[in-house]
Amino acid sequence: MFETFYGLTQTPFSRDIPTDQLYQSLMLEEILGRLEYAAKRQLFAVITGDCGTGKTTTIRCFKDTLDSSKFMVMYLADSKLTPRHFYKGLLEQMGCEAKFYRGDAKRQLHREIELMRGIHKLQPVVIVDEAHLLDKEMLEEVRFLLNFRMDAVSPMALILVGQSELWERLQLQSYAAIRQRIDLQCKLPYLDRAQVGEYVKRHLTYAGADHDIFSDSAVDEVFRFSSGTARLVNKVCTHCLLYGAQNSRRIIDDHMVKLVIQGELS
Repeated sequence: MFETFYGLTQTPFSRDIPTDQLYQSLMLEEILGRLEYAAKRQLFAVITGDCGTGKTTTIRCFKDTLDSSKFMVMYLADSKLTPRHFYKGLLEQMGCEAKFYRGDAKRQLHREIELMRGIHKLQPVVIVDEAHLLDKEMLEEVRFLLNFRMDAVSPMALILVGQSELWERLQLQSYAAIRQRIDLQCKLPYLDRAQVGEYVKRHLTYAGADHDIFSDSAVDEVFRFSSGTARLVNKVCTHCLLYGAQNSRRIIDDHMVKLVIQGELS
């Protein structure tokens, strides 16, 4: 309903905004560059960040930057992922029925990857989301998976994505063998005040806004509430647009943001 009131053609803070229309900070551009390098060189990368800082959005952007004629991206997100289901999930995405036993499925995956690279000239990129929830057995399997041709080459680019606690776990001595294999490590930061302002403006521009809807003081309050967490920026801005439309307010100021936070988000 607020889209009509503000003359918007799209919903500005939704989850389904095309990746080429999203706000990209300099840090995000740097991380995307590193991930592209990891894909090309078939490296092992770890991306971490606190809740709501845009990990899955980063992966969406990364996937869309890759040339589909050169890379095959496989994505897994399962809090209870086991080695067997890991191989099964990848093989199914490659159009194969996985063998039942883990060892057989692992060898089957290696064969399919060699065919993919040799015949179809595709480089596999495996993304495991919610990796902070993986148990030690699954993380150890990652290490064994990357042992290929007597450790001479990596069979794939592997990217683990998870909350900050994933990196904290990997710092433990018991995970030293896995940690030493990591080629690239990226941590998603919070947005600062200027970036929140740019974020809000970029998303409203995408939605078709022809003028600023949030005042500078309103953005100050959005930043104060969200602490630079993109998910919370989306949430408070959407609530403010709904409130503004219902109360016929063309410009959202700091007073309105405070009312929304106190009345709906506290």
